[in-house]
Amino acid sequence: MTHLNIADVDYFLPDGRQLLSGVSFRVGNGAKTALIGPNGTGKTTLLRIVAGDAVADEGAVTRSGTLGVMRQFVGQVRDESTVRDLLLSVSPARIRDAALALDTAENAMIERDEESTQMKYSHALADWADVGGYETEDFWDKVTTAALGVPYDRAKWRAANSLSGGEQKRLVLEALFAGPDDALLLDEPDNYLDVPGKRWLEKTISESSKVVLFVSHDRELIANAATHIVTLEPGISGATSWTHGAGLASYHQAREDRNARFEELRRRWDEEHAKLRALVLRLREKAKFNDGVAARYHASQTRLAKFEEAGPPEAIPLQQKVTVRLAGGRTAKRALVCQDLELTGLMKPFDTEIWYGDRVAVLGSNGSGKSHFLRLLAGGGTEHLPVEALDIAPVEHGGTATLGARVRPGLFAQTHSRPDLTGNTLLEILHMGDEHRNGMGREAASRALDRYGLSQAAEQKYDDLSGGQQARLQILLVELSGATMLLLDEPTDNLDLHSADALEQGIAQFAGTVISVTHDRWFARGFDRFLVFGSDGNVYESESPVWDEARVERAR
Repeated sequence: MTHLNIADVDYFLPDGRQLLSGVSFRVGNGAKTALIGPNGTGKTTLLRIVAGDAVADEGAVTRSGTLGVMRQFVGQVRDESTVRDLLLSVSPARIRDAALALDTAENAMIERDEESTQMKYSHALADWADVGGYETEDFWDKVTTAALGVPYDRAKWRAANSLSGGEQKRLVLEALFAGPDDALLLDEPDNYLDVPGKRWLEKTISESSKVVLFVSHDRELIANAATHIVTLEPGISGATSWTHGAGLASYHQAREDRNARFEELRRRWDEEHAKLRALVLRLREKAKFNDGVAARYHASQTRLAKFEEAGPPEAIPLQQKVTVRLAGGRTAKRALVCQDLELTGLMKPFDTEIWYGDRVAVLGSNGSGKSHFLRLLAGGGTEHLPVEALDIAPVEHGGTATLGARVRPGLFAQTHSRPDLTGNTLLEILHMGDEHRNGMGREAASRALDRYGLSQAAEQKYDDLSGGQQARLQILLVELSGATMLLLDEPTDNLDLHSADALEQGIAQFAGTVISVTHDRWFARGFDRFLVFGSDGNVYESESPVWDEARVERAR
């Protein structure tokens, strides 16, 4: 019987603030549990504690069976690691250790082809065989074929950063679900996946015999895959947890009922507290003139002290408020004109015109070039400068993509990678400003951060924020920059449900043009045009969302 048990876990941040407070829940045999909650409440931190990557200050985590972990960085790999390295990162420890020893011995033999290095290499090969390394390579062959469409021998030395975020996710998910582990921890497994990939994930989670605990903000994934929902609720002394023993269909009503019950219990506690205090005060005055009342006075004091020591019932969870004020501005009627635009090696030449005020969703499978298209526009096309001071790598292309007069593009980057913000606190980022936005005083910066639910993280460095907090800060910076064309690359991937609602409202009020890459079926409902990057390399427009484009047909 496989299970995960989290008991009374407390966790404090380096600055002394409490992030988790008495978090307790159990994921039983075969359960598929979604872990949800507002950005910054500690979902990723809790998964890191369960995985053993972080240590709780109080409480305990126990489990039975082996544990496979997909960490949040998957999908954002930009270092020199290979497909093989990515597969090793989710393999059992014995495989990882044997592979490291084999690589070390092989490199040593390349440098010094001596008898001693040859013997070490022979031993490393034997150890690789003993731990089942060759059987693992056969398994990886099935994984890479399913995820990338190529056998392992062709894929293993391919740079992981040459894969799209969705391809990285799918590769790791294929390996974990088909692998030997009894329980899986998945940190936002749906991020970067296209809709066919999300549908595959929903089906795979539902049909798997493994225990699965996953973090997600995708309502359709949660509705279709989760049998239980654990919520981290923010509080003054850190986030607490509660478990809904069913799916999303009944979750919202259960949460409303729970909060209403807490409100009633707190009201009754306050009333009883007031009565006891009044009784103590009344008896104290009487005891001054009547010695016979002294015993009743001391008894009432004891009763009040015990009542206060027991404390009030659990507080109603703090409600996070996010207000997005994307202003925009008037631009030329033709905001973007593409003529024979070809994304080299990705999409064939295409023409399109996007008008001021259009809401355009860019759809298509992973690896089709959608993010490249946004980065090309964020770089200013051929004549303009980007609004945000981003280090945007050149995008190889043919033809032209011309931005209209007064069009100032502002990019929301899918990976949240912002070297210009690294090492700075949120207040420092807003105080310094840049060439596109003015610096702000502490009071004004605090008000802006408060609108995005980031005031408590004002002194934290950008690197230490959760993925959702980084996403909200990026949207704030685009807001402050004066962009008149929003280029949003999967903006809802890391946003909690409330923040995603706020972003949608902000887009509706934005006076400008919006172009967004998305695989979020709910978010796409707010767009009126759909530009589809097809599997055959052609780009076409559709009147409604197209979610079933297959993998792009190209040499790999």
